[in-house]
Amino acid sequence: MMMLRTPSQRQALGAFVRAHRARLTPDLVGLPAGSRRRTPGLRREEVAQLAGLSATWVCWIEQGREVAASPPALDRLADAMLLLPAERRYLFDLAGRRDPREPPAPADPNVPGALAAALDAIALPAYLLDRLWQVRAWNAPAAQLFSGWLDRPSDRSMLRFIFLDPMARDLVCDWEVRARRVAAEFRADCGLRLAEPALAALVEELCRRSAVFAQCWTEQAVIGREGGERRFNHPTDGLRHYEQLSLSVAARPDLKLVLLTPLAGAETETR
Repeated sequence: MMMLRTPSQRQALGAFVRAHRARLTPDLVGLPAGSRRRTPGLRREEVAQLAGLSATWVCWIEQGREVAASPPALDRLADAMLLLPAERRYLFDLAGRRDPREPPAPADPNVPGALAAALDAIALPAYLLDRLWQVRAWNAPAAQLFSGWLDRPSDRSMLRFIFLDPMARDLVCDWEVRARRVAAEFRADCGLRLAEPALAALVEELCRRSAVFAQCWTEQAVIGREGGERRFNHPTDGLRHYEQLSLSVAARPDLKLVLLTPLAGAETETR
């Protein structure tokens, strides 16, 4: 088995395992409550027992020590901690191991012309996000919805917009709830790539400039980008309700196609 590679990688993995062990309770995994617990969550020994691993191995993982972590061991650990699919992907990414259920996707810096042209043919607000969650291409309805942001000549980072731009707090309904979810979705999407210089610099900047992002990042929440209801208080078009759908492009899984479909039956207030 290979060793975990860098101290920062090991520390990130340890923090993630500790946080998700702490959210478990004996009843969730079929264990008796037992004696009074000094800290929330399961004990390391209990997680180790459930996973068929040694308690020392789990302890060293959480401490960020240099230990061997094979895909089978990580698989059992993920099952023991009841990780959801996005959380499982993140665990394997941090450990630098390939989960055979979901191999990593290739990346390409260019947006295919046919894909950009397809955006223009979509009547709904639609845009493409890259690995850094920069909006790489968008159509006219998206430009209208996000006017004042997408029509700027420079930065089109979704994360900087959500967490650093005062306009986002006015445009996005229930801003703090949405912002916290965005941070958790971003963590799930990045995984092992957080060690990449561009991503690490972006996270450092956001933690430094946004107290909300810094708090979210510390909490280690991981959520898959699954869509759902999105509401916007547009400065000229009024209250807009959408159902968000995020799709991976078959030939370019490093890009996400995001569609916003008007929500059927939702009230719309027009200014």
